Amino acid sequence: MDVGGGKIRLVLKECNDRDSLALSSDPGKTPYPSREDILAIYDEGPEAVVTLVVELTTRIAELDERVGSLETRLNKNSRNSSKPPSTDPPTTRPRSRRKKSDRPVGGQKGHTGHTLKMVDNPDHVVEHQVSICDGCGMSLVDVQATDCERRQVFDLPPKIAVEVTEHQAETKTCPTCGHLNKATFPDKVQQPVQYGPHLKSVAIYLNQYQLIPYDRLRELFIDLFRYELSQATLVNANRACYKILDPVEKEIKQRLIDSPVAHFDETGMRIEGKRKWCHVVCTETLTHYAAHDRRGSEANKAMGILPAFKGIAVHDGWKPYFKFDCLHALCNAHHLRELIGIQVLDGQQTWANNMIDLLLEIKNTGDERRSRGLWLKPSEIKRFEGRYDRIILKGMLENPPPVTSTTQNQPKKRGRKKQTAAKNLLDRLSIYRQEVLAFMYDPEVPFDNNLAERDIRMMKVQQKISGTFRSWLGADTFCRIRGYISTARKNSISVIDAIRGALEGRPYIPPLVSS
Repeated sequence: MDVGGGKIRLVLKECNDRDSLALSSDPGKTPYPSREDILAIYDEGPEAVVTLVVELTTRIAELDERVGSLETRLNKNSRNSSKPPSTDPPTTRPRSRRKKSDRPVGGQKGHTGHTLKMVDNPDHVVEHQVSICDGCGMSLVDVQATDCERRQVFDLPPKIAVEVTEHQAETKTCPTCGHLNKATFPDKVQQPVQYGPHLKSVAIYLNQYQLIPYDRLRELFIDLFRYELSQATLVNANRACYKILDPVEKEIKQRLIDSPVAHFDETGMRIEGKRKWCHVVCTETLTHYAAHDRRGSEANKAMGILPAFKGIAVHDGWKPYFKFDCLHALCNAHHLRELIGIQVLDGQQTWANNMIDLLLEIKNTGDERRSRGLWLKPSEIKRFEGRYDRIILKGMLENPPPVTSTTQNQPKKRGRKKQTAAKNLLDRLSIYRQEVLAFMYDPEVPFDNNLAERDIRMMKVQQKISGTFRSWLGADTFCRIRGYISTARKNSISVIDAIRGALEGRPYIPPLVSS
């Protein structure tokens, strides 16, 4: 009897066909053999029945794995995975691990308030006089006031209009020699009619920093300033600023290369209707953005920072970063989210919770010591390392490597056996132990890569508002100006002042920090 073929093969093929049909078109249909199919196989003997059961059991296991994978994907959110907060459902918020503070809500005792206060020299004064006595009706026009109660209203002027300044250059003929003399215009006045740097800096500020699209920005100028700007004017202002900031961008990149610690991250962005990538390199005082066709090492080579960088690169563990010859530190905010996900989605509470507690304990201990100008002792570091290794070992025991099973007449699958999320995380925590605990060894290394994630977040906001960049030049312009703005903000410089300074030929460059 041909157990592997014949009716069994035909029935299983029909079952698979019905399975695909049921999953694609009729979810309520049961993708299993009918009673007649089973009786037909039963007539072929015990081996045929065993073969059918094995095949169906394998199929059920595959479907169970698929259902589990879909349930895991459905239960992921920004607190237990790398999904952005914008994808979280509004009705379910994961429990935060932040401990409740004993402080009352609102401003704390001794906090300097920001209450609206009167000014000594108001711009306008409106006098309200008493002309008639409320008691007897006598005129009080000529009576001098004995006191005055003051109230001040802070408001914007009803009309904020664009001002036009005309420059007139005289022409005079010398009565002695007859030479024709003409006054010179200021260097900034080069055209018969032009826009001034403050107007252009406000337009760039609203478009590049506040992310107001061109059409809405034109409406804003009409509503607020009673003046209509063309889209070409706005585009030209951005491009002029882009060209001026070229040497500033080069200086920022060199400062980042020379930094002892720098943060790296990347996110998708749409250019010309296609998915491309925006990369960020930053420190506490510097920011550089770059748009590129690729996500990995090719983009970092084109940026020119990582190939020359010899400090500590903080990132999320994206493998192309490890191709560059520098030290590395991994973002533990990512690890905490993944550990929470393993607790919630996989039900592995003990080792995952112990690892969360350990990482936060090391961070809190280091923060407390740093506030006093101290750092962890070698004995403390060794003790933390021991606990770390024991937690990893316990997690490995709960998550053994996948066993490759071979079934008769089933072809061997190529590639590595798929592992669980818990096993993948444990492998990373074990292999990159030095990089995970880099914040413990060096007080200059941060616990996470949140700085880069905050800097790159506005790129996603821009994408949600405007959708896509129509050209690579538009994307490059946005990245350069946005990097300059972020750098100015980090150094407590007014964004409008920084943009106006650039347009006037004196762009802001952060001072060198002495080591």
